[in-house]
Amino acid sequence: MNETELILKVVEDLYKLAQHIDDLIKPGISKEKETQSEQKKSISVEDVRAILAEKSQAGKQAEVRALIVKYGTDKLTDLDPTCYEALLKEAEAL
Repeated sequence: MNETELILKVVEDLYKLAQHIDDLIKPGISKEKETQSEQKKSISVEDVRAILAEKSQAGKQAEVRALIVKYGTDKLTDLDPTCYEALLKEAEAL
């Protein structure tokens, strides 16, 4: 085995070792990511619409409109679902 082949073998072994370490750590990380993902998925446009409607009926129409525009759109239905959580946090503070 020449030097290049030996270096490639070491790199391959290191890569496998890194994969094994990742597999050991991954279950905890995956579970945390799944929990966060489920929380984000659980917020629907209907949920956001309901909260914003309450705020609008309470006289906060301009503030609600400004929030929607702040997140880059003129209509709630065009809003990126990844923004729902942050939008709701700000809306609840109104």
